[in-house]
This record gives sequence, structure tokens and C-alpha cells, in this order.
Amino acid sequence: MPLPPSEWPHPAQRMTIAETNEQTKYPIEIYTDGSKVESKVGAGVAIYLNKQLMKRCKYKLHSCCSNNQAEQTAILKALEQIPNTDTT
Repeated sequence: MPLPPSEWPHPAQRMTIAETNEQTKYPIEIYTDGSKVESKVGAGVAIYLNKQLMKRCKYKLHSCCSNNQAEQTAILKALEQIPNTDTT
């Protein structure tokens, strides 16, 4: 018989989170944000290469979009920009 949902383990308890070595350097840093205030919805992306701002984008979304949709749009748009960022 399957476990009732009240006995399911929390997802955070099932995964292992490994801290990165503080010596590890990542050349690309990406920051995203999405927000909704009343009927105004937007998303933004900032991409840094070696700590230097390489690209900044902002997007106006339809007022029917939720805050979560705005956040997800920002992540998607950031991922779409990666091939256009020269990492060499």
C-alpha cells in the first residue's frame, strides 16, 4: 500500500546539497527577476562575464501574467542569451 501524502518525505530532505569550493571561479554570473505590481508585469536579466556587465535586458509582459510567470520568463530569457555571451 502506498504511503499517504502526509508521510511523504519533504523534497529538501531527499536531495544532497554540496557546497562548491570557494576557490572555484565562474566566468558567467546571471541575475534574474520578475515582478508584478497591480497590472504591471515585467522581467529582467543581467549577465556578467568576469565580473563585468555584458548584457542587461528588460521585458514588459501582459498584465494577465503572474509573478511566477514573470520570474520564469526572466530565467528563460537569460538562458537564451548564454550562446550570445563570449566566454573566451
